Amino acid sequence: MADLFDADAAALPKAGFRPLADRLRPSALSEVIGQGQILGPDAPLTVMLASGSLGSLIFWGPPGVGKTTIARLLADKTDLHFVQISAIFSGVPELRKVFEAAKIRHRNGQGTLLFVDEIHRFNKAQQDGFLPHMEDGTILLVGATTENPSFELNAALLSRSQVLVLERLPLSDLERLAQRAEQELDRPLPLNGAARASLLEMADGDGRALLNLIEQVAAWKLDTPLDGKSLAARLMRRAAQYDKGGDAHYNLISALHKSVRGSDPDAALYWLARMLEGGEDPRYLMRRITRMAVEDIGLADPQAQVICLQSWETYERLGSPEGELALAQALTYLALAPKSNATYVAYKAARKAAKHTGSAPPPKHILNAPTKMMQEQGYGAGYAYDHDAEDGFSGQNYFPDGMERPRYYQPVERGFERDLKKRLEYFEKLRAARKT
Repeated sequence: MADLFDADAAALPKAGFRPLADRLRPSALSEVIGQGQILGPDAPLTVMLASGSLGSLIFWGPPGVGKTTIARLLADKTDLHFVQISAIFSGVPELRKVFEAAKIRHRNGQGTLLFVDEIHRFNKAQQDGFLPHMEDGTILLVGATTENPSFELNAALLSRSQVLVLERLPLSDLERLAQRAEQELDRPLPLNGAARASLLEMADGDGRALLNLIEQVAAWKLDTPLDGKSLAARLMRRAAQYDKGGDAHYNLISALHKSVRGSDPDAALYWLARMLEGGEDPRYLMRRITRMAVEDIGLADPQAQVICLQSWETYERLGSPEGELALAQALTYLALAPKSNATYVAYKAARKAAKHTGSAPPPKHILNAPTKMMQEQGYGAGYAYDHDAEDGFSGQNYFPDGMERPRYYQPVERGFERDLKKRLEYFEKLRAARKT
């Protein structure tokens, strides 16, 4: 039993052990890898620091891209006392203590940079609690969030802060980080070129995740470098970031929709696969794909809607994963179909006109007159039955009396709508002839 205990103890980190991510934490802003859009020569943070006008900030970006590190370095650069809290583990009592301590420092001439991780987790009242302390200079707030601030943070808090967007690290920056890790470890990673590229991809743009992976690889006792297949057998690929109710959900469905609208089946299939891999409900996707058929293809190809509904029914019969191929098939058809939003535009214009005209009644000649009184009121008088016309078209007015005839539907010169446009022009000529 003692031997077993000793073996387990030997596998645990030793006292004073510092993870690689902590050992490589930059000591100056110039050492931060990536985020040139906020740290470059003419970027916002550089300009603020040069002018001595650093204000409250909201860092918006995915995990592992340097939000906490940059906040710490800003405190060092501006001689502010750094305080870090997490909205997940903090409530009103903890906030009161933080604010009271900051007030004491403020009275003694010491400012406080309060870094709030996951700030979007605070409710409206808690977010409002920061405002007076920001306004009187007690704290300089730096919030970090992985969610869209415009949806998750109060307008009052946003108006007192500048939102800076941090981006996932590209492979080139991840490679620089890997090289820095090798210098710290004083040895190269035991990987061949393909395995090294695979390792960088596994991190999925997350620098902290990459350093954790490197730490695992560096601990292996290997005689020869691993290839990509061997590495994949030893390490699990990091799950892609996807929240079915969050920002990634809306970003990816937007990318999917616009790829279809842009007639790019390859891009459409890629975003479909990304959403399915992230665990998205195929029924939600099928509903949105059907919407694309009626919004962006419409009558340019009436068959598109039929194919979507058939694919939806096929999915319901087969289920996942077999039925997901039906989604892909419908999506490919939509991407390559002729596009028209003429009906969509016409519908929106008609809705706008309906709101404007209010309760204007239909003209009496197209109203039914089931009673004698209604006949005496002129209901149905003068109605021309279109089937009795020689060409099946009476050309009568069907809009409210006094309303100028609008033109909502403007078919395009693509697909089946070419034929519809010819029909529309034909009826317009007949209508003009009836007037004369």
